[in-house]
Amino acid sequence: MTPQATQTAAKPKTADMHPGPGFRVRHDIERPDKAIVDGLGQFETPAISDQLNRLYTMMPSIRNLTDEHLTILGPAVTVKSYPGDNLMVHKSLDIAQPGDVIVVDGHRSPLTAALGDLVSKKARHRGVSGFVVDGVIRDLPEIKGLGDFPVFARDVTPIGPMHRGPGEINYPIAAGGVVVNPGDIIVGDLNGVVVVPQEFAADLLKRLQERAAAEAAYNDSVASGDFSNAWVDAILEDSGVVINGTGKAG
Repeated sequence: MTPQATQTAAKPKTADMHPGPGFRVRHDIERPDKAIVDGLGQFETPAISDQLNRLYTMMPSIRNLTDEHLTILGPAVTVKSYPGDNLMVHKSLDIAQPGDVIVVDGHRSPLTAALGDLVSKKARHRGVSGFVVDGVIRDLPEIKGLGDFPVFARDVTPIGPMHRGPGEINYPIAAGGVVVNPGDIIVGDLNGVVVVPQEFAADLLKRLQERAAAEAAYNDSVASGDFSNAWVDAILEDSGVVINGTGKAG
């Protein structure tokens, strides 16, 4: 082969994979106490979101695509995948422990599925609690057919992924507009998905438990029609709002 032919056949080095940031795996992470995780699972996402000052809730486009009665709960194993590729999603099945939620940063790609029924079946056998995908999935009828495996994602496509990388496991990711760190607690239901930073989880659970009785009493009062909007009038009056006709403000 002539030198010119060899040069023509050479692969561009710009496409090479490189070790380090962008292509790495962390096996061991710190997980929260199971009692804290289970405790948070007793509350719906709106109550948790309120206690997080409404800043740790994923975009509503990431939603439950499986049975609406299924919820998702567990420490996050994070995956950053190259758009259109799910090599690291497969590898995450060897990293996740029973009860974990695998959260995939698919870069919001609407074109290629991050996972399908085979990955979901494998994850279910490993005891994974479910997937949250900032991207799309495929094989939804088969995943629904599992009956007890929740998958939250943006949408569905028939286009399958490649398996080449790069990607990362158990490093910080962005999913649904929220930074997710490994070990953060994921809670998802029909309202959406919230991310509880692990460092605040114990204190947040304590606040939720302390407020539970008062919240239940107020909800019961509203359900029976026993409520007042005087607090609304107080805000309006303090703001200088003028109400023509009936009403207290102004």
